[in-house]
Amino acid sequence: MPYSILIAIACLVPRSLALQPTPADMPQVPGAVPVVLRVATFNIEDVRTDDLKNAAHPRLRRLAEVIQRIRPNIILLNEIAYDMPGSPGWSQGDGQGQNGQRFADTFLSVAQASDVTPIKYKAYMAPSNTGLFSGLDLDHDGKVTATYPAPPSAKSDGTAGEQSKGGIAFAGDCWGFGTFPGQYAMALLVDERLTIDTDRVRTFQNLPWDYMPGAMFPLKPDATDWHPPAVRAVVRLSSKSHWDVPVKLPNGAELHMLCSHPTPPVFDGPEKRNARRNHDEIRFWRDYVANEPYIVDDQGLVGGLIMGKDGPRLNVTLPFVVLGDLNADPKKGDSMDSPMKLLFASRHLNSQVTPASDVAVEGLEATDTASFRLRVDYVLPSKSLKVLASGIWRQKPAGESKFPSDHFPVWMEIEVPGN
Repeated sequence: MPYSILIAIACLVPRSLALQPTPADMPQVPGAVPVVLRVATFNIEDVRTDDLKNAAHPRLRRLAEVIQRIRPNIILLNEIAYDMPGSPGWSQGDGQGQNGQRFADTFLSVAQASDVTPIKYKAYMAPSNTGLFSGLDLDHDGKVTATYPAPPSAKSDGTAGEQSKGGIAFAGDCWGFGTFPGQYAMALLVDERLTIDTDRVRTFQNLPWDYMPGAMFPLKPDATDWHPPAVRAVVRLSSKSHWDVPVKLPNGAELHMLCSHPTPPVFDGPEKRNARRNHDEIRFWRDYVANEPYIVDDQGLVGGLIMGKDGPRLNVTLPFVVLGDLNADPKKGDSMDSPMKLLFASRHLNSQVTPASDVAVEGLEATDTASFRLRVDYVLPSKSLKVLASGIWRQKPAGESKFPSDHFPVWMEIEVPGN
């Protein structure tokens, strides 16, 4: 859908504020006025710290141009490295978790084509389990691999080099698959006029998988547990992390962005450790919005979405959006026991709107969000939010022969009631 039409759609709703990127001195709006937001998710395919430090990086410039044309107020980026000590490209004095803001400042705040305008964002990042060494033989290859080789150089088109055997061996013994610390992490970017309530962010990086009742733990061919009891007690549910990031809007409302990137349900063996983990990583969000009591965040707070950090909220489910590359298609692919159908069945979730693309790509259905012919990327709002429009962006930047990622951005226009 052309950008001009998107703007028109966003402005059709009477007595509401269409919060498209405009000058930062936009006044606050009365609490009773709903706000219209464009929310998006985009797997940008293995972007690394060294890439982000190169302002002329051609693929990152094309990724930024795509985002500048969609112009989301909130966007989750999957597969952007979490920069930290020990990871490639990190330099002493850099701090850590800066890559989200680095992408926003270096690429999105600069016009990447003559007919687009820059966007200023604030970024949130938190540590990821990917490439985080566990000290255990999680892949059952008979050894614990504690070191990783330098990642191969990028290809000529700017995409990451192929994984090495040494990198794969290291990744197999990490809490989440990553050939180096912080690979395949996440960043949430929000319009500079919005506020991330950092004091009330909840992360679930460390939640033991065993806490989930009826967890689908991997099994050996003889149906015994893949993990011995001592390992099963500590292995983590999340392959990256799960985040609940509250975002304050100009009308006083607060929207909870529920962000994750479950492991692909493939690249394993008959034990199906990835397929089973993918299922339960997706199931987590159904349990979270239902306030299941097994849930404990990294700060020790027990309970799901209706709890918050201020105690019980009298059974009120707060407005939310489930966001990210969930690596599961509701109708096809290799996922186990239909985790998307399980999530869609949540009484708190609006799964009736299915984004589609009006740009035909050979071999893809209109609802496929990735070049590998699956719908895996989602923007799923709570039932308290009104959906005005949605889509999948497949337009290639002018002059480019291919799209700059193996995934396409998914966007949705939603109306958030006043506080």
